[in-house]
Amino acid sequence: MKQIKWNMLAFAILAACAIMGIGVAIAEKSILGGIGCIIALILIMGFGFKTKKKLRENGQL
Repeated sequence: MKQIKWNMLAFAILAACAIMGIGVAIAEKSILGGIGCIIALILIMGFGFKTKKKLRENGQL
């Protein structure tokens, strides 16, 4: 079994929380909350993909 990449797991959990935040913002009819969660999601996913690329280039993935 492969080792768990804890930082990648953290990125996945944070991205899921941002997606849930978008749903909550829609339910609360909060435009600023929705925009904030969308921006957070884009940043989290970007850092996750960037980290995955670095790990793949170093042969650690």
